Amino acid sequence: MSSPSLRDRLWQLIDWLHSFRYVRFGIVGASGTVVNLAVLYGAHEYLFRTIEPMGSKPYFSLALAIAVATVNNFTWNRLWTWSDRLHATAVQEGERLSKRGLLAQLGQYATASWIGILLQYGLTLTLTHFMHYLLANVTAIVIASVSNFIANDRWTFRHKRTP
Repeated sequence: MSSPSLRDRLWQLIDWLHSFRYVRFGIVGASGTVVNLAVLYGAHEYLFRTIEPMGSKPYFSLALAIAVATVNNFTWNRLWTWSDRLHATAVQEGERLSKRGLLAQLGQYATASWIGILLQYGLTLTLTHFMHYLLANVTAIVIASVSNFIANDRWTFRHKRTP
């Protein structure tokens, strides 16, 4: 009997990692970073070029990039990371999520994300008193991502309670 090939072992590892919700959350977050950077670049260099000349701060482009990345992350987290859960904002079990409920859920997701951003910002500034700023930022990102995951797991995509 032959041992599994490297390719088979790699697929087994991917399947095993996929079973961890936090890993899926991290993969979605990484994709959101790529979306954010792409939108920021495209909007600053092309879309808002006349109102954001080179050398100026990308106020409009950054706002658009953050908004698009937030919607991207919400969508993928809803469809993949927490796809196994009934949506708490749905009125009845088995009922599709209404547009109003979807917007409420997006609002919860955005709120949880902003709390995580503020936590990361504050922790980075605090930790720089004790360590190198890059290490402080990485530490703060990890802590904030766990906080963001927990907020979304317990609030945005929580299990719907049955009456």
